[in-house]
Amino acid sequence: MSPISKAASAILASAVVALSLPAVADPPPHAPAHGWRAKQNGQKAHVGHAGYEWEFDYGVQSGSCDRRAIGTALGGITGAVIANRVADSENRTVAMLIGAAAGAFIGNRIGRNFDKADEACLGHALELGKTGQPVGWTNEDTGVSYQVVPGADRDRDGSACREFNFTAVSGSDKSTRQGLACESERGVWQVVQ
Repeated sequence: MSPISKAASAILASAVVALSLPAVADPPPHAPAHGWRAKQNGQKAHVGHAGYEWEFDYGVQSGSCDRRAIGTALGGITGAVIANRVADSENRTVAMLIGAAAGAFIGNRIGRNFDKADEACLGHALELGKTGQPVGWTNEDTGVSYQVVPGADRDRDGSACREFNFTAVSGSDKSTRQGLACESERGVWQVVQ
């Protein structure tokens, strides 16, 4: 075999081996760092109100809640199943507002449109939101826009609580409420007044 044939065979063999190896690539630099890459870059997880770490903030810390991402995290589960899943602190991916008649708290017909993803946005805003910084979102299905402004910390019967202002707008209807929510366990918020 000639030296050129040997070189060509070696190049071909190297190409076959290289193509058979799994590709290893980092996400593009413009992509947000979550999970593994965030840890590799020295970024900390999102630390919640009571000191628990959350892998995702769903945009809350920048002032908007990503309802679609939260809906995906909830997996379309509804009702009592969500409450049970939320109660499992090992698998919880998003804080929730549960155990309260959220629609009654919001008031009038706007409250009837408040769904599980909206409850998760409110709960995650209470968990990760900065005091005084508004967090907003819109329910694309109903057209209702919401905004919560987490407020001062309060202690109530030994529970960590937060004051908050909440606004819901649907067309010309607007409902504004002040409330107090307490964390009954990791990421589980309940409106108490």
